[in-house]
Amino acid sequence: MSKISIVIPVYWNSDTLEMLYDDMKEKILGQIGDYEIVFVDDGSGDNSWEIIQKIAAKDPNVVATKLSRNFGEHAAILAGLSVCTGDCAVTKQADLQEDSTLILDLYESWKKGNKVVLAIRGQRDENPVKKFFAGCYYWLVRKTINKDMPQGGCDCYLVDRKAIEVLKLMDEKNSSLTLQVMWIGFKTEKIYFHRKDREVGESRWTLGKKIKLVVDSMMSFSYFPIRCMATLGFFFALCSLIGIIMVIREKIVTGTPILGYASLMAVVLFGFGAMFIMLSILGEYIWRTLEESRKRPPFIIDVVKRHDDKE
Repeated sequence: MSKISIVIPVYWNSDTLEMLYDDMKEKILGQIGDYEIVFVDDGSGDNSWEIIQKIAAKDPNVVATKLSRNFGEHAAILAGLSVCTGDCAVTKQADLQEDSTLILDLYESWKKGNKVVLAIRGQRDENPVKKFFAGCYYWLVRKTINKDMPQGGCDCYLVDRKAIEVLKLMDEKNSSLTLQVMWIGFKTEKIYFHRKDREVGESRWTLGKKIKLVVDSMMSFSYFPIRCMATLGFFFALCSLIGIIMVIREKIVTGTPILGYASLMAVVLFGFGAMFIMLSILGEYIWRTLEESRKRPPFIIDVVKRHDDKE
């Protein structure tokens, strides 16, 4: 009989964890057969870890996992995948924004032979500003990284044991786990769901983390930044050549004196600004190369508690 693991990254979710478990228990746990729920505390500053242990005391199928500090949601999911024992694993957010019954749909798709099942946001009840910027990110991903990225984006997914082992082998830092899941291939199906607005607690998905995700996605899966630098360099060189020809022609034909300190400085400063932007992009690549060369793990697990472990 197959076993499914439910991996839930936890970061400052003390107000939703018990509600989440009760919702899953009511709607799906009695229907999926053999299962385990892997809660991964990603260095929360509240009492999330205590609540996870409380839930684990009630359900022997709960695996309480604690990271040594905050490593980020994608690292927490990867940590959960590394300790799970199911034939397949599904990721789930702890904020109650997707219905627990979605797991049943993903699981049924896996039983049909799909090794990767993506949960796509068909509709989302969220702030229009958030929806707009999320749409911009997924549009950018489709245009520069992966044309198969759905318009609504993908937060949750189910992966087969074979896919889990591949993700563990990749061992990449400063990357996007969702794009890794899409990159590895295997037989894939997309299932659409209605994403609700968050009603309990506050999101810790800050603007800084969103910007980092965009940069990580671009640097890890696309050569677009490098091509963009080459295109800009060619464009500036061409503009400079045209400008030089026009100035020389003006001097020869009309005898106009070559003046214009302000315009010259504007061009120089613009050129220096463009060069510094290009250097910063190169610096991002170099820093990532340094990070990979250090061979530091993307996460460090502090505690893993299972029901059959001895204290």
